[in-house]
Amino acid sequence: MTNKKLLTVLLLMCCTVALAQKERNSFRAYLYNNEYEVYLRINLYEQNVEVPGQELYGQLPGYLGKLHNSFCWVITACEVKDEHKATLQLINDYGSEDLTATLTRENDSIYTLKQGAGSTIKVPQKGKWQKLPKTLKFKRKKD
Repeated sequence: MTNKKLLTVLLLMCCTVALAQKERNSFRAYLYNNEYEVYLRINLYEQNVEVPGQELYGQLPGYLGKLHNSFCWVITACEVKDEHKATLQLINDYGSEDLTATLTRENDSIYTLKQGAGSTIKVPQKGKWQKLPKTLKFKRKKD
């Protein structure tokens, strides 16, 4: 093989590895929404996220948390459809409510959580329950 052909093959292999690595990071992230002070801590691939202070749940695909509060919605199951879309099963930390949601990666920094069948996500806000919108945008915190 000539040097040009070998160099081309190596370059293509490096690009393939880089693309595969980027895809495997789409749903391994810390995402936040400042307006509602909520965040998603997820790793839908290895499913090895622990909820701080609630290690009883063990390792999970992730959770939706509220800033300055220990309340959360736990992701109990997930299915990554492709590098842009995943389906999530969530329950609140009391286990009394559940729902299905879709998490879509719009680009490298914007994600959309769309609530589907089941309960509506509610989080504590100043002593009351605040319903989150059915569709909520999140920003990815830079690694």
